[in-house]
Amino acid sequence: MADEIEIYADGACKGNPGPGGWGVILRAGSHEKELFGGERDTTNNRMELTAVIRGLEALKRPCRIHVFTDSQYVVKGMTEWLAGWKKKGWKNAAREPVKNVDLWQQLEALAAQHDIEWNWVKGHAGHPENERADQLANKGVENL
Repeated sequence: MADEIEIYADGACKGNPGPGGWGVILRAGSHEKELFGGERDTTNNRMELTAVIRGLEALKRPCRIHVFTDSQYVVKGMTEWLAGWKKKGWKNAAREPVKNVDLWQQLEALAAQHDIEWNWVKGHAGHPENERADQLANKGVENL
């Protein structure tokens, strides 16, 4: 049986675009690891995607993963939109290039190595791990 991992991911941006940060909490049983970072010129959606990517990159072997994010963009992208984008040559419903295609392709490749359940949580609503991921993302911005 693959390891069960929980990933709590969040992104933040001061201005959109502007300086941004990402934060991730990885939990396996009673073990936790926190990661964060930032970029000087980015968007909120790029930071939301980067948070999940960095969490998946930290894993050393295939796992059963429960991803929790307050980004509908990430959840819907991975569960509803990705297949259509690929079929249309990475174009959206308006036949325009998909934004952040570099990160979507990275995320898709990493996700393919695992069994992932995508979960949306309401942001800034008192969800303890989401609040901590948000704090880490803001720390990523502050430490630029």
